[in-house]
Amino acid sequence: MAEQSCLVTNDWICGEYLRSRSQELTEATVQHIGITAVSVLIGLAVAFPLALLARRGPRFAAPVLGLTTVLYTVPSLAMFSLLLPLFGLSAALVVTGLVLYSLTILVRNILAGLAAVPQEAKDAARGMGYGPGRLLWEVELPLALPAVMAGLRIATVSTVALTTVGSLVGKGGLGNLIEDALPSFFKAQVLAASVLCVVLAVVADLLLLGLQRLLTPWTRISGAAGAAPAKTDAGPPAPATVKAG
Repeated sequence: MAEQSCLVTNDWICGEYLRSRSQELTEATVQHIGITAVSVLIGLAVAFPLALLARRGPRFAAPVLGLTTVLYTVPSLAMFSLLLPLFGLSAALVVTGLVLYSLTILVRNILAGLAAVPQEAKDAARGMGYGPGRLLWEVELPLALPAVMAGLRIATVSTVALTTVGSLVGKGGLGNLIEDALPSFFKAQVLAASVLCVVLAVVADLLLLGLQRLLTPWTRISGAAGAAPAKTDAGPPAPATVKAG
């Protein structure tokens, strides 16, 4: 008797599914990456001026941080429902919702990075004639990059996961495959799409980590310098010297 196909037996792991649906998986993955990338980039572009506004003082920080925090607490289904009259059933609906969710992470990390810049570095730059704009771009932002990149990594991984919710309007990338497979409990499709989501999140995080290390080489140098004194010689102690009277 011929062995039954894994598609017929509805196995979790099915090579035949990957071969026969490779184009469908590729298209969903490309859509997922596109929506995630656009959402994070727009979120970063919006978060940066908001962070600059918030650091002007408590009068601005309270409403900016309060609003972004409230937006993050809104359930995704409610968020998309509120945006539906403005954008309709489009990718813009999903992107806008993801941008709003990313703001609380990005704004807070940009603020934390700028606040951590040493005051002496800013004073030295002002003493050299740096104006506010040049001080921001050439001194504060480079020193704030580790915190900014950390927030960008968190926001990206979070957005990869939240993009799947876009399947509610047919624009969820790999989430579309998961939603389509759940009614019939198509195991191979559910597993393949879920694993690809995890892989995308891990790859995106590693790429951003590599970019962070490339943009902030001084953090590696300072880390190596700080670790060097910790090494000790395991040999016997040197004999004490006696000064002749």
